[in-house]
Order: sequence, then C-alpha cells, then structure tokens
Amino acid sequence: MEKLTRGEKTEYLLSEIRKKIEENGGIVKTNQITALGVDYRRILSWVEDGTLERVKNGYYSLGYHERSEEELIRGLFSDSVLCLDSALYYYHYIDQKPYAWHLAVDKNTSKSRFKMEYPVIVPYYTEPKMLQLGVTEVPFAKGSMKIYTKERMLCDCLKYEEKLDRDVYKRALLAYIADGSKDISELLRIARERKVLQKVQNVIGVWL
Repeated sequence: MEKLTRGEKTEYLLSEIRKKIEENGGIVKTNQITALGVDYRRILSWVEDGTLERVKNGYYSLGYHERSEEELIRGLFSDSVLCLDSALYYYHYIDQKPYAWHLAVDKNTSKSRFKMEYPVIVPYYTEPKMLQLGVTEVPFAKGSMKIYTKERMLCDCLKYEEKLDRDVYKRALLAYIADGSKDISELLRIARERKVLQKVQNVIGVWL
C-alpha cells in the first residue's frame, strides 16, 4: 500500500473523525480523536482554522448549531436519564417543549459538564443506585436514550412537586390517571423506593 501524503493523511483522519461524530449523535470527545493518532496540538490547529468546532472543553463537533438539541443531548449526555419535564414531554403528558433539558445524573458527575449555553441543561444529581431505578430506553435522535418509565416519572413529580410548574404538575397527574398503559403495581413498587407511597395514595389513590 502506497504511503499517504500529508494532505491525504489529514483528509483520512478528518473523515474518521466525521464518522465518529455521526456515530455519537454529533459529538466527539478528545480521547476519541487522539485514539486515531491525532495529537492535541493538531486538534487545536483544526479548531483555530475552523475545521473543528469546540463545543466545550473535551468535546468537539461539526455543524454544531445546525444539529438538533436531541442529537446534542444524546452525544453529550448518553449516561444521563431523561426525567421530569423532559420525560413528561416525551410521553406527551405535556404539550409544550421545556426550555431546558431535565436530566438525572450520577451525583458524582462533574458539575462543569452542564455549564453550557446550548442546549440548556437542568441536572438532577442522584445516588447511583437510585439513578437506575425505573430506567428504560426509547428511540431518540437516530439512536436511543435512557428515560424513566411513566411510573418512575410520576413518583419523581410527586417527590419534586415544589420544583415543578403548578400547571405541569397537574397535567402530569391527570395524564397518568388517564393513561391506559399505566402499571399500578409498578407505580407502588417505585413509590416505596422513592419514599412517596403515602403521597401516591393521598393524591391519586382514589383514581387508581
């Protein structure tokens, strides 16, 4: 095989980076680029000449602001779980798309990850064991994303009632009550774990 010229090697590396970006929902990490044999100085030069866009420290993209928020969320926060307002919107319990993305994350996650102008993130720092309670996956931005089940979502709405818009809270309760796919035994199981069983029984028990 003929040795690649400098220009051909650069084009090859960029094509591989583009593949990684598409595979990861529009985002590539520094370590994914360096794994291709690219040193950090070259990454910096590509950012300076506009070949790559720095999204935030350690994350890069191409056409960042042209990508959907969903693509960016999946690319940047695949380890998180859609919760509260974001989960309510996905399940069509509320009609208006939230201004910010509500994500449940491991409590040990660095807070600096969420300091960004776009997309806007509201993180909920959660104990690792509790983070996995009631998790499922759904189709999301040409891939999949973790989200809480309707039962976990409702229990969280009851637990964080004071953090929710009053209208959103009421809509969430009414939508769940009317949902033909609700699982009451699962709701009660999760309610015990989330320590909101009494609230479930008091607030919506009469309708279940």
